[in-house]
Formats: sequence, structure tokens, C-alpha cells
Amino acid sequence: MDRRVVVVGGGVAGLATAHRLLRAEPSLDVIVLEAEDRPGGRLATAEVGGIELDAGPDSFVARKPWAADLCRELGLELAEAGARGAFAWTDRGLEPLPPSALGVPATVGDLLRWPGLSRGGRLRALGDLVRKPRKDTADEALGALLRRRLGDEATERLVAPLLGGLFAGDVDRLDLRSTFPELERWERGFGSLIRGAKAALDAAGDAGPMFVRPSGGVCALPRALVEAIGVHRVRTGVRVRTVEPRGPSHVVRLDAGEFEADAVVVATPAFAAADLVPAAAAPLEAIPYVSTGVVLLVYPEGTTAALPDATGFVVPAGAAPMTAATFLSRKWPGKGLGDRAVVRCFVGASGSEDVLAAPDEDIVEAVSRHLSAVVPLPEQPEASRVVRWPRSMPQYEVGHAGRVRAAIETLPPGIFVAGNAYGGVGVADAVRSANEAADRVREHLAGDRTTTERG
Repeated sequence: MDRRVVVVGGGVAGLATAHRLLRAEPSLDVIVLEAEDRPGGRLATAEVGGIELDAGPDSFVARKPWAADLCRELGLELAEAGARGAFAWTDRGLEPLPPSALGVPATVGDLLRWPGLSRGGRLRALGDLVRKPRKDTADEALGALLRRRLGDEATERLVAPLLGGLFAGDVDRLDLRSTFPELERWERGFGSLIRGAKAALDAAGDAGPMFVRPSGGVCALPRALVEAIGVHRVRTGVRVRTVEPRGPSHVVRLDAGEFEADAVVVATPAFAAADLVPAAAAPLEAIPYVSTGVVLLVYPEGTTAALPDATGFVVPAGAAPMTAATFLSRKWPGKGLGDRAVVRCFVGASGSEDVLAAPDEDIVEAVSRHLSAVVPLPEQPEASRVVRWPRSMPQYEVGHAGRVRAAIETLPPGIFVAGNAYGGVGVADAVRSANEAADRVREHLAGDRTTTERG
């Protein structure tokens, strides 16, 4: 009899898990159950001014290869971003970010010349070159390391907007080893973040593009995964209530009916997984989440030239209603955009979720007004849309690795988790998590098969 694996959650992690399982063992009976009316999770689009735009991630980090490799495996052609470089929001306007690794300037000259810091802020950051490494080996917040090495001003104006923004988090709460462990290695190995950043840039050389995506847009990935898995195996609008052991197998209970499975992969947010698997509820519920949103702005024809030739900019906490912005028509130019400036602003995140409670028109007015203050665009766009993502970003707060380890250790045998709550929040990390979950499922099924054969 074919062995059955049920994957709960039809986002990219769940779909990639199913694909990896079927590619390795085509005889498996794999079913994906998704509560929403479409698969793909945050890999979604929204129509604005007659243009179909990404409402979630717009690309993959190319230097994390898992998503790009999966696209190639599925036959998807990859496109490189049309612009490089980015800006930071400062009191002087937008200033180009200096050459850096993980936001840390790579040379003393770059740091001294960057106008976004005061003279005192630059001198304090240079103290990184002589300050002794921390001896304590306990978990530390990302912000604690940055402030100790570079000072408050450089942390808040230069590094935190980038690194904290990737997690929609507060650097003073994010766990260093679970987010950017390289920084700790730089401090210990080079005695300086600046020297570590320089070594990292030298080692990388011309590592190619920073961002890639399928030529048809990011949403081509979940569509290709569904096609590869088989539409009949992906069931939408199906809400799972619990996943419980039943003898050597498991029962997946739905609103109406149930599935019996030899293994189950729960590829949902951690708080949803806690409801589904009570045995691991405590550590899963201990992973906090914040809400985010995307404001899509489309301007009239002839406005593209107003945008700098860059991917976008990041914003220090509290300096503007947005946390970052992407110049989509520069980063991903295309015939469908015409000569219109298209900008995507990010709102929400840790400490600023209250922005999302405002009406759509107020959010659009605020972000577009602030945008026009630093870029020569009209004060209001021609078309706009606000997309909210409630409880979308897991927060890797200090002690995160211990919570993940506790959750995995308390899962009943044959039940596994995958997704962005555990080992990275990007699309590439979600695919890596899916690959690892599929490997664990296969090991579990192989062990069960061996036990059965011996019996």
C-alpha cells in the first residue's frame, strides 16, 4: 500500500515539501491541505491601476540558493534585478548606503564619509576597531552587539533599518545567533565588525546579483509547484482542526471528515501549528509574530525618471510611516509598467503595527506624502492599494533557537514542522526548511518500513 503524507499548509514551504517528497519517492500518496481559497500564502499579487503587482515578497536572495535552485528545477527562467544599490532615509534626505556587508561599512573611509551620521556618531562607530570582543558566551540581542561595537547612532540610522527590516523586528529583541550569526564570528575572529565586513566583501568578490525572481514574477513559483505536484493533490478551502497520533499513524481531523497519514508536515505559522499539535503548543506559542503591510503606489506615465537608479531605501524606526520602500519600476522594469513610477512601501513591523489600524486612504496619503518629500514624485499616486498581512512575520527574539529546539523535540514521532518560523524568514529559507522537512519525513518512513519488515 502507498504510504500517505499529509502536508498542512499550502504556502511555499508546504508546496515545496510536497514537491520534494514526490520527486524523491513518486509512489508516495501526498496531499496538501490549505485553509485559504488559493495556494501560495504570501506569494500573492494585487491589481493596481491595471498592473498585476507582487503583494508579498518580490524576489529571492540569490546568495541563498534554495529558491533559485527550485525554480531552475521546475523549468522557470530567472531574471536579475534591473538596479543595484539602495538608500537610507536621513535628515538630509535619501543618502546612498555605503559599501557594506550586512549593513556594516566595509572600510574606515566609507564610514567617515557617510553623511547620514554626525561627526560624533562616526567617531563612536570607529571605536569598533579597538574595542575588545565580548567574553560572555550567552545568547545576546542583535542590537546589543551593534550598539556595543558601533554605538547607538550608527546602529539606529545605518545598520538596524536594514537588518531589523528583514525580520520586521526590533534589533534590541532579535536573537543574534538566530538572525545574523556572522556578526558574532566577525567580532571574535577579526576583533571588529568593520574588519569582518571588509573580509566578507573581499571573499565574495563579484558574487553576482543580490536578487533574482522568475521572469513571470514571484507567483510563478507556487503555480509551478502546484503543477508539478498535481492539482488534484492540492486541496484549498480545507481547514484542519487537529493532528493526532493514532497507533503507528496519525489522523488529520478537518471541519468535516479526516485523513489518516503515515506522516504529517505542519507548514503553517507557529501559532497555528500550536493549535494543531497540542503536545508542542507551549514552545510554538512562545514564538511571537508581528503584522505587516504593503502599500502599492502607481504614478502617471512619465514619472519613472523621478526614481533614483536603485532598488529602494530603508527607514530608521519612527522617521516615517513606512519602514522601507522598493522602487519596483527600477528593480523590476518591464513593458507592463510603461513609463510609470511604481513604488512599494512597507508598513507595520515591531513597534509600528498601529499604522495598520488606520484606514487605507490615510495610510496611502501618509506614505505618498513622505515619499514625495524625498523623491520628486507627485504628492499622490494615480492608483494605490493597501495589502495587510496579519501576524505574518515571526520574531526571532533572544532564545529563539531554544524555543525551536523544544518544539521539535516535543512533536510526536511522525509529525514535522516547516516554514519561516524556524530557520529564516525569506522565501529561500522557507524552501530550505521544506527540503529538510521532506528529508526527515523520508527518514521516518524508512524507519517505519524497516521496523515493519523486521516484525
